[in-house]
Amino acid sequence: METEDKAKKQRRPRRNFSDDFKAGAVALVLKEGKTVAQVSEDLDLTASCVGQWVEQARANAGKSTRGTLTTDEKEELAKLRKEVRELRLEREILKKATVFFAKENA
Repeated sequence: METEDKAKKQRRPRRNFSDDFKAGAVALVLKEGKTVAQVSEDLDLTASCVGQWVEQARANAGKSTRGTLTTDEKEELAKLRKEVRELRLEREILKKATVFFAKENA
């Protein structure tokens, strides 16, 4: 009995899917009217995975009701967060340099 439980709990290795594959799965839901559960079962995927792809496609088309960011907005947000991290680091370096030179000149 324990070996059966362990077999069920083992995770499947993470899989990567092409953009074409994702678009095909999304099309099955949005264009052919299949449910997320049907598509996920047919393609051996998790329902949450297919649901995320569908929601992202809706957001990119401007039809999301959840307020999901579009792909472009997500890319811009990541770029801006990186820039903020860099600016904070630069500011910290400048603060330390100011303290160092203030002590040296005193």
